[in-house]
Amino acid sequence: MSRPKLTALIVACALFMENLDGTIIATALPQIAQSLGTSPIRLSLAITSYMLSLAVLIPVSGWFADRYGARRVFRAAILVFTCGSLLCAMSDSLWQLTAARIVQGLGGALMVPVGRLVLLRSVEKSELVQAMAYLTVPALIGPVIGPPIGGFIVTFWSWRWIFLLNLPIGLIGFWLVTRFIEDAREPDPPPLDIVGAVLSAIGLSGLMLGFEILGRDGEDTAVALALLAAGAAGAAAFLWHARRHPNPVLDFTLMRIPTFAIAVGGAFVFRVGIGALPFLLPLMLQLGFGMSALSSGLLTFASAVGALAMKMTAKPILKRFGFRAVLTVNALLCGLFIVAYGLFRPDTPHTVVIALLLAGGFFRSLQFTGTNTLSFADVPPERMSRASSMTSTLQQLSLSLGVAVGAALLHLTLAWRGAEHLGPTDFTPAFIAVGLISGLSTLAFLRLKPDDGADVSGHRRQITPPASGG
Repeated sequence: MSRPKLTALIVACALFMENLDGTIIATALPQIAQSLGTSPIRLSLAITSYMLSLAVLIPVSGWFADRYGARRVFRAAILVFTCGSLLCAMSDSLWQLTAARIVQGLGGALMVPVGRLVLLRSVEKSELVQAMAYLTVPALIGPVIGPPIGGFIVTFWSWRWIFLLNLPIGLIGFWLVTRFIEDAREPDPPPLDIVGAVLSAIGLSGLMLGFEILGRDGEDTAVALALLAAGAAGAAAFLWHARRHPNPVLDFTLMRIPTFAIAVGGAFVFRVGIGALPFLLPLMLQLGFGMSALSSGLLTFASAVGALAMKMTAKPILKRFGFRAVLTVNALLCGLFIVAYGLFRPDTPHTVVIALLLAGGFFRSLQFTGTNTLSFADVPPERMSRASSMTSTLQQLSLSLGVAVGAALLHLTLAWRGAEHLGPTDFTPAFIAVGLISGLSTLAFLRLKPDDGADVSGHRRQITPPASGG
């Protein structure tokens, strides 16, 4: 196996561990709460504390990679995440688990952007599409298989195995990174923007926690709105600061690169709709259709199979049609698939459900691969670390917003009907709305030029030579 493919697989495995852990814990919250002698609502601290760690460290991840070396930081991130997992498994109280989740979050916040940076610095641009296809799979499979795996573990074993499973994966990943990944760093990184780091942490933590609380049922809306207001104020203060600082932790001058601005902007809108899917789909199958958690998880696994199938086809598709055509048309297709999910009913044949989930997983994975690759197509090597921090920050924010949008739409539907419990048809408006949101991202991709990203995709337009004069 070539070194770029091996690097991509190593990074993908680490990211899969982080993505799986982020979704698997939600299924086990009732069992964990019972074991620790607390309520599931209070145990939501285990989720919010993890998100706070992400908000604090993701913006500064690029600086750490430039200062200490991408391989060293990535390896340290895996080790910290693994140690945090062990501490989670050993926790005997709510506060111990919360502290352990903070440690986990510190590792997870560095794993995604720095892992991507390791890959960007180890592959040629001609191989970037295939490498990014590997990184797309963990983000799609983790939220799909996390709930059924979590349900299986807490049903037949102890909830502590949710975290103990990370230990062998983390230790193997640490060894593989040490053995096969080369180190790279910037020769003279600028000083850390401490003020920017604090302001970005306030802005991101307020926005992400506000969206997360809005997505919960029965929580105080006033608290969520207060957090959102504080987050918006922190974000505005950071933007004011970043315009005046020569090296801010989040470099918005990257938006002057047309392909970067279009790719991350379009991907943000697209991910808002997609971010609602792991929330809406299991709820519809379980609350609306009366399926068990394990049965619904096995059914939705079809979308993960579709994502895996895309891995080998993304490169030839992008080479044949180019980024503009693929991202524009594919955004519409993905939106239509989401709308189609809202038309499912309890008596819909499982073969139809599986076929649509499989196809939807394929096209969503293709869109993620395309936008992730195009984001870095024209970024200079010395700015890759900042670009990775920026894209990771916006991805986390858009996914949090997606869950909040999905939850808000369900609440509005119940209020409109004057009902207290969700029925099979109550999910249809939410799926239609988030499908339209994802589909609207095509407006951003229409701004691309036909040959944008050609150095990465290998796509070249066929230009008809002018007719020779007589």
